Amino acid sequence: MQPTFVLVHGAFANSFSFAPLQAELGLLGHRSVAVDLPGHGFQATFTRAYQSPQDPEGLATAPGSIKGVTLADNVAHLIGVLERAKRNGPVILVAHSRGGITVTAAANARPDLIDRLVYVSAWCPVHLDVSDYYAEPEMATVDPAAFASALAGNPADLGLLRVNFRTANPDALAAFKAAFLADGTDEQFHTFLNTFQPDENLDVGGSADRAQAATWGRIPKTYIRLADDTSLPPALQDRLIREGNELTPDNPYDVRTLAGSHLQWLVSPAPSARALGELATLPGPSAQTSFAAE
Repeated sequence: MQPTFVLVHGAFANSFSFAPLQAELGLLGHRSVAVDLPGHGFQATFTRAYQSPQDPEGLATAPGSIKGVTLADNVAHLIGVLERAKRNGPVILVAHSRGGITVTAAANARPDLIDRLVYVSAWCPVHLDVSDYYAEPEMATVDPAAFASALAGNPADLGLLRVNFRTANPDALAAFKAAFLADGTDEQFHTFLNTFQPDENLDVGGSADRAQAATWGRIPKTYIRLADDTSLPPALQDRLIREGNELTPDNPYDVRTLAGSHLQWLVSPAPSARALGELATLPGPSAQTSFAAE
């Protein structure tokens, strides 16, 4: 039976960013659905203070709909999608970036709904909580403070993380481009930046949400490395792969590599669509493969 690709976005993103990839998958004959996690997509808050001309004080204090959304809320929503998709046949669950946290927790809870897990430069915590990996050597090249000038409001007061992606601050824009799409044009970068939403929830889970061998570990899984990613560096991607393989040595990752930055696989999605399409008939883990960008 034809599988359904269920696509789960990362931080500050939404289902809209998957539209070009879904078009490519569809033209290759594959079925897909892009998920908006709670507080994302048309549930997101775009306050008037975020519009031009911006109101910095209003942006720093306006409430956001994602306040109070937890990882458990994300998981429950995703499981509902997976239950519906599973009625139509096999499910290939694809996570990008922070979406891997939700996908991992969902796989812990309902492995019966997933026929293959696919992490595209995505978080899959095994030995540490996500926040603790930032202090590890593999993340030494990532500077979270680089985005400080674009932060709006106090996360503790707002109950959410708010970033002004519509800032005109050249240093903030340069930091965003270097982290997300250094290999893209300025036009591509600005277009993608305008698909982002300003608010993200604060809950990234804890030790109970790390990959569990008895549940997550029995699902065939693929990790698609992004070779030029500076947001989730290859060294950290490789560590997550290694830790997952150590947890389930009899079910290791099928590892593949795409050239490009954190967002390039979505901006120019033909290679990533082909890579995903090959997984539609893959029964289990296989050897490493590399896909050259077009």
